[in-house]
Amino acid sequence: MDKINRNLRQQANKRPEDLTVKILQTHKIEKAMTTIHRNRKWANGIFLAPMAWARYEYALRDCLDTVAIPTIEVFLADQYESEEDKVMSILSAVCMDSMSGHPLSIFTDALDRLVNHLTE
Repeated sequence: MDKINRNLRQQANKRPEDLTVKILQTHKIEKAMTTIHRNRKWANGIFLAPMAWARYEYALRDCLDTVAIPTIEVFLADQYESEEDKVMSILSAVCMDSMSGHPLSIFTDALDRLVNHLTE
């Protein structure tokens, strides 16, 4: 994960926009939702890799719906994650986009997509 985070920060620093990236890694849904709520006035966008949360965490769905921040759900390429999580995502209805790809590139792709959306 450190390699992914480092790559993401490097890509954010290369962009012409003034970006600040906050990264949270947790397996605790309560911590994720608390972070989203506490940063709702600061954050212009969110991307997250929900994994199994995409199928079961209705509280996260409600949280994302409530804060109404443009959100992209990120799924890792098939060899890293279950196809069922992508197909059955309960979060899709409250996310602006869903993306899938290799772990080293999908997060920077999501950053690009989110920044493009925010600057349109």
